[in-house]
Amino acid sequence: MRLFVSEGAPGTLSVLAAARRARERAELLISTVGPEECVVPFLTGPKVPVLQLDSGNYLFSTSAICRYFFLLSGWEQDDLTNQWLEWEAVELQPALSAALYYLVIQGKKGEDVLGPVRRALTHIDHSLNHQSCPFLTGETESLADIVLWGALYPLLQDPAYLPEELGALRSWFQTLSTQEPCQRAAEIVLKQQGAPALRPYLQKQPQPRPPEGRSVSNEPEEEELTTLSEEEIAMAVTAWEKGLGSLPPLQPQKNPVLPVAGEKNVLITSALPYVNNVPHLGNIIGCVLSADVFARYSRLRQWNTLYLCGTDEYGTATETKAVEEGLTPKEICDKYHAIHADIYRWFNISFDVFGRTTTPQQTKITQAIFQRLLARGFVLQDTVEQLRCEHCSRFLADRFVEGVCPFCGYEGARGDQCDKCGKLINAIELKKPQCKVCRSCPVVKSSQHLFLDLPKVFYVWFDATIGYLSITANYTDQWERWWKNPEQVDLYQFMAKDNVPFHGLVFPCTALGTEDSYTLVSHLIATEYLNYEDGKFSKSRGVGVFGDMAQDTGIPADIWRFYLLYIRPEGQDSAFSWTDMLLKNNSELLNNLGNFINRAGMFVSKFFGGCVPEMVLMPDDQRLVAHVTLELQHYHQLLEKVRIRDALRSILTISRHGNQYIQVNEPWKRIKGSEADRQRAGTVTGLAVNIAALLSVMLQPYMPTVSATIQDQLQLPSPACSILPKNFLCTLPAGHQIGTVSPLFQKLENDQIESLRQRFGGGQLEEPLELKAKASPTPAVVETVTAAGPQQIQVLMDEVTKQGNIVRELKAQKADNHQVAAEVAKLLELKKQLALAEGKPLDPPKGKKKK
Repeated sequence: MRLFVSEGAPGTLSVLAAARRARERAELLISTVGPEECVVPFLTGPKVPVLQLDSGNYLFSTSAICRYFFLLSGWEQDDLTNQWLEWEAVELQPALSAALYYLVIQGKKGEDVLGPVRRALTHIDHSLNHQSCPFLTGETESLADIVLWGALYPLLQDPAYLPEELGALRSWFQTLSTQEPCQRAAEIVLKQQGAPALRPYLQKQPQPRPPEGRSVSNEPEEEELTTLSEEEIAMAVTAWEKGLGSLPPLQPQKNPVLPVAGEKNVLITSALPYVNNVPHLGNIIGCVLSADVFARYSRLRQWNTLYLCGTDEYGTATETKAVEEGLTPKEICDKYHAIHADIYRWFNISFDVFGRTTTPQQTKITQAIFQRLLARGFVLQDTVEQLRCEHCSRFLADRFVEGVCPFCGYEGARGDQCDKCGKLINAIELKKPQCKVCRSCPVVKSSQHLFLDLPKVFYVWFDATIGYLSITANYTDQWERWWKNPEQVDLYQFMAKDNVPFHGLVFPCTALGTEDSYTLVSHLIATEYLNYEDGKFSKSRGVGVFGDMAQDTGIPADIWRFYLLYIRPEGQDSAFSWTDMLLKNNSELLNNLGNFINRAGMFVSKFFGGCVPEMVLMPDDQRLVAHVTLELQHYHQLLEKVRIRDALRSILTISRHGNQYIQVNEPWKRIKGSEADRQRAGTVTGLAVNIAALLSVMLQPYMPTVSATIQDQLQLPSPACSILPKNFLCTLPAGHQIGTVSPLFQKLENDQIESLRQRFGGGQLEEPLELKAKASPTPAVVETVTAAGPQQIQVLMDEVTKQGNIVRELKAQKADNHQVAAEVAKLLELKKQLALAEGKPLDPPKGKKKK
């Protein structure tokens, strides 16, 4: 490896401090280059620091380089570190860039420099104090500590910019700064000049925009109310007073939904899930749930919205699953399509149509597109080398081959990618390749393939993305009004990051190649990966929550939706954490949102007989109306840009404002006082219950069932339930009668969560089972699987099918009797385990009767 650094480049501090970890495990050459030198050949301008890997690839993000060094040293990723790194990139860096620019380039001092970054410094200090640990993620320094230290050092090395009142931050910074790797990094980069050493670098950067002062930290901070002008307050109050009468007419529901000229037409797709598996939480947040939030929001805006998805049912993945389960490909497709549909129904995903690709329309449209590409010279034929199984008499698709990864040595690598190191593989590069069907060693032979002659891309599943078109065609015969209407339709496509090349290059290039005026993607929304606790989801090992298991946890679907959207991996990978789910449910939902809405409704019921009281807005009330309006408008701005996670925080911010408003005004005390006090209690209660009504509509894209419950409790008028205006309106006027109010959320208990963590933590059944199946069969093994759940039974069924195939192949090959007997013994043992798991009595051993 070779690390390129430059004097005076801020990012160099962190990577040099982290480099010592890599030097303990690998050879690392450090080269100092000039600020104008272009190290990365495919970047248009100079960029440092840069890490050139032995493979020839480049890393040129400070946090990515540091992460790589930490991973080399055996460090394991965790959710809290990821949250800090995202906060550093989104919140700290913009503020810090402004502060350093003011200090070094503009020569400003004091609060002019400290002002932009003070909020971020306070957040770090509060976090350190809150967890009572010397470092950001625990008792020892982590990747987050090194990255944040390197970013802050040029400013904080001057004591004038390290506020004395932030004692925890000061202690943390001084501890890291005195460590030898950090000291050496500072000497190399700043040359004992301090922040002025960054001048050559900063002079080449554009003047940074002042930070907005909004936090996207996963941990809520105290909300500071923005200063509003009298004009802004007056406009908000005027809009509020117009009430329901200012809502636009409610558009009737249409079937089918079709675009309308002159109106906003939104076409939304979720990446088509493979039909051969059960989606886990990461699959759900990556595609369907994120798209569902935007689809529901679009409908609240009364845009013509069509949201579609379906199962991708062609390809070798279907065939391999059919072989494993002893079913035909059609039976596999029917089985798993129903499983997917049931899961998404439980999660309340509001598809307009959920289809599948095995339809006559798919064949018709795919062939039409292929013929147009062929006629225009965009389809080529070429010969490639491929693995062929002589025993099965077939060329092997990627998923029918596995072997040893040529990069990391992992023994279970597939023919297209290694699940351990993540690198893409050409199947003929595998070491010790095996046919997954018969386990024989394939040979390399030439075969002919079709290629798309488009900009250096090749997509073997040519028809997969065409599934969007055919699913729409099965929904309406006027499908071309959506898919051949680029002037009037905005196409939003949701997916995980691994699908970006297919949707961003291959599918658009295919459409352009037809010269048939197809609608092209205008907004491509991709998430990073969601991991499970400290690892990956694995159905076979029983690790993680899969879609068919979530409903068995006793936790409502809306709570799952909320938490997955709260931790949505937008900027980088994130991780599901049971502990964090408990904290977010109990703090954000129960104590914040639920507490406010319940109190607002209960005050109306208890103090005013269930009838919304008269409201006489005082200046403080008017300011609150303006602040709620401002936050509502910010919510709109975020969702229009599909910043789903940040928009959710706007909801929680409004409910925090509402709770503070109630606490300050104490209507439960004022209702017992003078006439003026009672009137004041009525105003506070009426305004609070109207904020609750607004929150019910804002919440609808995220938690539709909870939203409907709130609206039912408040008896919110129908138009207000279905339209989300740009301004905060009085939708529950004085005299409105509300319904029965009851709590919205339940507390999650530690023992409940710990039980679920153990249940979905893996290692209880699946891993020992594999080992036991290969060991000598003894009755003791059977006793460990007497109370299996549905997922465990499915694992056993898969093992029985696989072992049965092995036995059949050995018999067909007329293998040695001892070898066959050993494999038969394993099969019988697995069948016993399956019978016990299903609660069936064991059959008596069969044998010859004694004469």
